Amino acid sequence: MLVDSPPEERAAVAAAPPTRRGTRAAGLVLSAAVLVLVALVSIAVGAKELTLAQVWHGLFQDSGTYGDVVVGERLSRTVLGLLAGSALGLSGAVLQALTRNPLADPGVLGINAGASAAVVTAITYFGVTSLSGYVWFAFLGAAAVGALVWFLGGSRGATPVRLALAGTAIGAALYGYLQAVMIMDDAALGRMRFWTVGSLASATNGTIVQVLPFLLAGTLLALLLARPLNALAMGDDTARALGANLNRTRALAMLAATVLCGAATAACGPIVFVGLMVPHVVRSFTGPDLRWILPYATVLSPVLLLGADVVGRIVARPAEIQVGVVTAVIGGPVFILLVRRRRTTQL
Repeated sequence: MLVDSPPEERAAVAAAPPTRRGTRAAGLVLSAAVLVLVALVSIAVGAKELTLAQVWHGLFQDSGTYGDVVVGERLSRTVLGLLAGSALGLSGAVLQALTRNPLADPGVLGINAGASAAVVTAITYFGVTSLSGYVWFAFLGAAAVGALVWFLGGSRGATPVRLALAGTAIGAALYGYLQAVMIMDDAALGRMRFWTVGSLASATNGTIVQVLPFLLAGTLLALLLARPLNALAMGDDTARALGANLNRTRALAMLAATVLCGAATAACGPIVFVGLMVPHVVRSFTGPDLRWILPYATVLSPVLLLGADVVGRIVARPAEIQVGVVTAVIGGPVFILLVRRRRTTQL
């Protein structure tokens, strides 16, 4: 069910008092510090335990044992987690603003399903086996679904309801196709199963280089849309009165979310609930102003993703649980709590 922002929340988008802006800015700096700490822990935790001092030594001073472990094995994984987490959280925040639904995530428009279906097709029918090959198929699949959702949602006449309905329908159809292909192709089932669960374990410098331009472009575009999306949150009539171009804003928001989610899914596989949980939690202490929600989501989403990856490495030693499984286990109960909480506040 799509839920418009209540009038009191729309009014709160107006400029906050200086003291509140200072508190938000301080909180953002603190969030960045927490992200740095979690990133160091992500590098330290693995088959070979390292202290934070050894991690620092391996990053900046040692080209021997610590340097090999830190730079050669774990740094790429952590960097990819940082980039993918930021992209998923930011795309989730943009889509929640676009659909006016605080319980939406990148899956609501079928973008994850498009990337997954494209990779399954590449493995089954084109014999693609390398991660570098997955990246481009996944990104093209996400982009194609984003464009199709925009077209079916009405293009210039697109509304939040139409976009959400189109995305849900396309996502359901693509997941049905994905399951059918996986059942019929036993030889490729193992490779597809590993990719579709979502993982940072196969991170490489090459993967990061391939997706980095898309992630940077999508992040910049999303952050620049904060003010127009704030206007959209006040309703179409009010947004027009404020001079906002509704069609352009919605089209650019769709583009930003597709680029971000598509690139992250291409690199890591479909990781769920990050784009749902973090923006919703952030909104609880920043208010509805996207000028703060988007930066906070960009910083705190990789905290969740890297934290889940660390948990997956700890609880199943010497093996590991893929990060997509951990976020799903965490996200399911959290999603139920969010739905119940919102339903209670509406009664």
